Amino acid sequence: MVEENVKPLNDFSFGQEVLESDIPVIVDFWAPWCMPCRIVSPIVEELTNKYEGRVKFCKLNVDADGPNTARQYRITGIPTLLIFKNGRIADQIIGAAPKENIAARLDKVLGVSQT
Repeated sequence: MVEENVKPLNDFSFGQEVLESDIPVIVDFWAPWCMPCRIVSPIVEELTNKYEGRVKFCKLNVDADGPNTARQYRITGIPTLLIFKNGRIADQIIGAAPKENIAARLDKVLGVSQT
């Protein structure tokens, strides 16, 4: 599956794309062999439409592209979604979460009130 709206990261691009971003960033820490990651991946892609221009969506393959970053953020289980705001972790979701749960966490970081 091609994910057009989710930017792939690596250890070298992480700082500029995530920590220096002007808008919140959600990073999907994943690996191709991880079955729960395959469940979360299309959910993350689907959410890009709802949050276009308000949240940057990225993914980091913990084995091939970002082992140092994964170690730095103590990623011990995947999938892990880290939501960054102003260069700091604002929230995290570990495991395969439903779309509504991820959206609610993004809304909270964005300061969107729940009705």
